[in-house]
Amino acid sequence: MAKKADFSKKILNSLSGKKAVSIPDLRAVVSSTGSKQAKTGLPAQTYAVTRSLKNLADTGLIETLAAGQGEFARLTQKGRQKVAALKLDSRESLSNPNWDGKWRIVLLDLPEDRKSERESLRYLLKKAGFIRLKNSAWISPFPFEFLFQNIKKDFGFTTEVMIVVTESIDPETDADLRATYGMR
Repeated sequence: MAKKADFSKKILNSLSGKKAVSIPDLRAVVSSTGSKQAKTGLPAQTYAVTRSLKNLADTGLIETLAAGQGEFARLTQKGRQKVAALKLDSRESLSNPNWDGKWRIVLLDLPEDRKSERESLRYLLKKAGFIRLKNSAWISPFPFEFLFQNIKKDFGFTTEVMIVVTESIDPETDADLRATYGMR
């Protein structure tokens, strides 16, 4: 049988990008993926998925909602942050193609009272291969700006995060960054 953490990741990934998913549909999707044992519908499998749903709700990563049509689950803000971190941990989900000659610069301007969000963004930037130029300026040659555009949209960072894609930076900085990233 798959590990509980595997079920939790599958649940989080199944909820990613969706407003809400019915819990029976979520159980069916999570139970149907994975090992041959999962496909047999063993009671232990159903129990493990149910426990994973409860643990995710208890840790604040998902919330369950009752509606006239049944019970639904959706990601919380903390859950969306966790999904973003899981995507960065999973290198197969982030392709790392050859450099296209463009630099990605992310500028952060989150006040002190939003320190936890700022620290979460910095963590994600580091995981995506960005390096810090200044306290609030990060740069990378990797085409992951889409990830931060989604984060910006999902968390409502309208003026707090700015994403710049450019082909040109000053020659000294360009040479230094190329050396840092091991590029010619």
